[in-house]
Amino acid sequence: MKSTASRRARRAIELASGLAFVVAWVLLLRPTSLGGPATYVVIRGDSMLPAYHSGDLVVLQATEAYGPGDAIGYRVPAGEVGAGQVVVHRIVSGDGGDGYTMEGDNNPAPDPWYPTGADVAGRVWLLLPGLGRLIVIAHQPAVAGAFAVSILVMAVLARRPVRRPAAAHGALAGAAASLSGDGRRRV
Repeated sequence: MKSTASRRARRAIELASGLAFVVAWVLLLRPTSLGGPATYVVIRGDSMLPAYHSGDLVVLQATEAYGPGDAIGYRVPAGEVGAGQVVVHRIVSGDGGDGYTMEGDNNPAPDPWYPTGADVAGRVWLLLPGLGRLIVIAHQPAVAGAFAVSILVMAVLARRPVRRPAAAHGALAGAAASLSGDGRRRV
């Protein structure tokens, strides 16, 4: 009895934990492309050293207001090199209406763009060191192709019926023919 009750309790805890994870993901980590509040950015370059390193993954969350000292992600304006890309830098001064003066922690000068509140994707909310490297590698065409081929090979091998070699099949047939009707071997 005790083991059944403990299994049920453990199963209920596992179910509650899984449900809590899904709710947390929906409320906090769901990407903006799925209607959520989070924007994911892989840090590239060394402009935000020592806080963020190339290959780190940061999660941005939109907030009501941003101020000097906040590390935010903003989109490069249309018509500029890298238009639409999200840059993660720190606010030096300014506001959402007139535009923010932005600068990387490791840069000697401010950014050439002055993003407004509409350009801001959000404030850095979560840092996942090094995880961005795995995402970048997974998005490489050769890696994605190799992964797809390996899945295809596994699917084909899993569905293929097991066949006996022809020689073994012939030997079994010969052995069966050499047995008499009563199960004794003919000589």
